[in-house]
Amino acid sequence: MLRALGVISLAVMTACLPLPGGQGTALSTTPTLAQIDTRLLSSPTETPTPPLPTSTPRPLPEFQYIVIVVFENKEFGTVINNPQMPYFNKLATTYTLLTQHYAVTHPSLPNYLALIGGETFDITFNCEACLISAPSLPDLIEAAGRTWKTYQENMPAPCFEKPYADTYAIKHNPFMYFRPIRLDAARCQRSVVPLTQLTLDLEADALPNFIFITPDLCHSAHDCPLSVADEWLRTLLQPLLPALERSARPYLVIVTWDEGQGTRSCCGLPEQAGGRVATILISPQAKSGFKDDTPYSHYSLLKTMAAAWGLPYIGHAADAQTNLILAPWK
Repeated sequence: MLRALGVISLAVMTACLPLPGGQGTALSTTPTLAQIDTRLLSSPTETPTPPLPTSTPRPLPEFQYIVIVVFENKEFGTVINNPQMPYFNKLATTYTLLTQHYAVTHPSLPNYLALIGGETFDITFNCEACLISAPSLPDLIEAAGRTWKTYQENMPAPCFEKPYADTYAIKHNPFMYFRPIRLDAARCQRSVVPLTQLTLDLEADALPNFIFITPDLCHSAHDCPLSVADEWLRTLLQPLLPALERSARPYLVIVTWDEGQGTRSCCGLPEQAGGRVATILISPQAKSGFKDDTPYSHYSLLKTMAAAWGLPYIGHAADAQTNLILAPWK
């Protein structure tokens, strides 16, 4: 069952500031839940977010592991039933498919920020030189005693700061834009790592509770054909899913796309949003072969993860129009 979800009072500032040339001053500690703000104040007179409900109509599984894999720039109709993506479509028919899931905006970066920060922070382009002073999902996860890592394909080294390196792009790595992560050298080195580290963590039986995986510019379907992305996904999940199964604990793997190719919208998003994307929920706790036609956005993913772990809602995850993902669970 869900633990109580409360709104915590503390002011948050968001700022887009120049990136430091090197590692910044490390922050002293990760904030506790009691120190983390869950309201983004756009003006001194803004009405505070009302208290969140203490329960939901149906329970959400309390997952031991949540994994997100994000692909690039394809509309729902481009990938579903596309013969170039046989593995993706097998997953879509075997597990739960969200058929009305919408990205927040265009281009890529603000969608990634929305997935872990609940806001686009007024960023409207793929900024390579800005930082955000606001809480994000990793802050909440750590404050609740759980662990997290992002595995970034072709990132040359942990906490790599340059915008590009071969097929790695920082614009697809939202964690490097949040000051509490980027400027805490030890935290960043530990948690923002190349994808090669996933193999080592699997071998050591040391998976974190929250896993965010970004393919490189080719394997994400950004620069290469869908067939290449499909084979990459099969290769990724082939060892990962059995490892999650062996844990004998509830888990959820979310496979989604940062944005579509259109501007369709839903559920409180701007009229011109990021298009409709195909999102699959892979979990023993999810219904098999189920199609959920409830309107969802990227904020719904953030809200659902927070609810499953009893965390506060941040940003637009707290909006009434942001639907929790409830229908798929057994």
